[in-house]
Amino acid sequence: MVLTVVCVAIALYLLYRLRRPISWLLIAVFLALALSGPVNFLAARMRRGLAITVVYLVLLAIPMALIALIAPPLVTEANRFGQNVPAYANDITKFVQDNKRLRRLNQNYDITGQLEKEAEKLPERLGGAAGTLRDVGFGVINSAFALITILVLTAFMLSNGRRWTDAAIRLRPPEQRMRLRRSLDNMGQAVGGYVAGALTIALIAGVLTYIVLLILGVPFSAPLAVIAGLFSLIPLVGATIAALLIGVVTLFDNFPVVTIVWTVWAILYQQFENHLIQPQIQKRTVKVQPFVTIVAVLFGASLLGVLGALVAIPVAASIQILMREYIDMRTLSIKPEPHDPPPAPPPPTPPPGVGPPDPAPA
Repeated sequence: MVLTVVCVAIALYLLYRLRRPISWLLIAVFLALALSGPVNFLAARMRRGLAITVVYLVLLAIPMALIALIAPPLVTEANRFGQNVPAYANDITKFVQDNKRLRRLNQNYDITGQLEKEAEKLPERLGGAAGTLRDVGFGVINSAFALITILVLTAFMLSNGRRWTDAAIRLRPPEQRMRLRRSLDNMGQAVGGYVAGALTIALIAGVLTYIVLLILGVPFSAPLAVIAGLFSLIPLVGATIAALLIGVVTLFDNFPVVTIVWTVWAILYQQFENHLIQPQIQKRTVKVQPFVTIVAVLFGASLLGVLGALVAIPVAASIQILMREYIDMRTLSIKPEPHDPPPAPPPPTPPPGVGPPDPAPA
């Protein structure tokens, strides 16, 4: 008993110490399952290594294109804000001087003097900001290292994963091999179908949002549409959060007309997506109960943040497949074996003196 407790404690400690590479490995498995569909499609027309390279190039080009679409407007607005800060300060000073109550508050509490003191502390805070930038730089480097590691692991799984799983399945008894292969194929289809459906829904949400914002004349329609598409990848609450963020932007554009129109459209689109788009697109995925979906998303978000929320539903679908196969196997194993049928009764014997009928003449 003591040895068992010690072994469990050591195993838990090792899992805790190896939690980061284990999480990378799990992400690589998920990516391999998600990318296996397009890789297999291209591998039927070219070498598998070239197919993996093409899929990787597309995978890396998508976030670069999104960053190129979002970053310039953000940089432009930041520069514009920096250039207009002196004008904002002058406007605030003029507003304070013109208002008797604010001018009295400034005289009583020396707001201007406090601002000057904070300005004198600015060089020290710049040093702290430099340290923060250094930490951010280290975080970016660590994230890049993790991304490269995950992509390398995913490439190995895409190229050799089928052979590894076949070799592992051959180690099991013959009666379990077909069941294991069916479970793995269903899990791969569930993950691939979910990813394809989620990306399709995100694309539809982004395109429709761009068209609506363009019609309403809201500035930065393309970046806001990208944000709407990305947030729609988050189950349950992502589309609502994106709608609220865009609604806040419309408050500064043309309130209340544009805000009301956007609110009405967001509500109607949510109904359209929930009752028409999602059922049609996600027919290829394994059905997961709504309660299980909510619990899975909450658990995934608590464990891995946004990434955990993204992969929660396909993981729940995979667990559901495994549980179904396990219950089916256990049910078959506890069924009583069929008994041999009883022997057939012997044919009746003819009475004495009565022989078999004579054969018919040729």
